[in-house]
Amino acid sequence: MRHGKKFNHLGRTASHRAALLSNMASSLILHKRIQTTVAKAKELRKYVEPLITKSKTDDTNSRRVVFSYLQSKEAVKELFGTISEKVANRPGGYTRIIKLGNRLGDNADICLIELVDFNETLLAAVTEKSAKTRRSRRSTKKADAPAAEVVAETPAVEEAPEAPAAEEKSEE
Repeated sequence: MRHGKKFNHLGRTASHRAALLSNMASSLILHKRIQTTVAKAKELRKYVEPLITKSKTDDTNSRRVVFSYLQSKEAVKELFGTISEKVANRPGGYTRIIKLGNRLGDNADICLIELVDFNETLLAAVTEKSAKTRRSRRSTKKADAPAAEVVAETPAVEEAPEAPAAEEKSEE
């Protein structure tokens, strides 16, 4: 019986499971995103997020603890270098799981697990959305202010005809 056993054993022995999670965590740290099954991704999230939290304090003991989990010098170097700088002000939630569908061979649920701060397309979309301003219907006083800006822009439009005259002189 499995009373009180809360984590997924993934159909493996303890040593096999530890090796699997260690290798997947190293791959996630080095490549910033990996494709795997949903069950493995959920277990990997529980495995790798405490390691990323430990990387915020860069001292010898935390490096040794993280190395005991990862067993990869390159992954530890990457984790304590670029990753810890990007997640320094994030309070948690360093990974994102995106479900992709089912695998053709065995119909397993496939997902993409990635580090949140390293997805440039989503980061660009967030900054683009934050650039929009909110319009209010309450006040008409603010509606007069854009009209003043339009009046201020009209002299710039009048300067434009002078530019083609300069081009005509250069052609002669």
